[in-house]
Amino acid sequence: MAKMSLEELRKLRSATKNELERRNADGKTIQVIVGMGTCGIAAGAKNTLDAFLKAVDEKGIAKDVVIRQTGCMGYCANEPTVEVVVPDMPAVIYGNVDAATAKTIVEKHLVGKALLDDKILDRPSVDIIKK
Repeated sequence: MAKMSLEELRKLRSATKNELERRNADGKTIQVIVGMGTCGIAAGAKNTLDAFLKAVDEKGIAKDVVIRQTGCMGYCANEPTVEVVVPDMPAVIYGNVDAATAKTIVEKHLVGKALLDDKILDRPSVDIIKK
């Protein structure tokens, strides 16, 4: 292995620090959970996950958002699926989430606080029942 310069080591340290911070869930109020079961991966969930990571960084909201992976959500015909949990909003599961849709979810749901009704697959019943 070739020796690294001091500058290369600093870049590596910075990149590793950013990656560890991205994975830390402490104090983060927004969750994006990407279904990464076999069916989701086959449908392109890895590209969806990468698109969320990039869009969250571009919008400068990474300090508030934790992006997680989970197994199958049970909506195999609508993969890739993504659950989004934002405070003071109903938790929703979006279906057929490609990279472009991931970017739209970040812009409209996470930042703009508006649901993408045409992509919602499911909402927990507690959010639908009016008291």
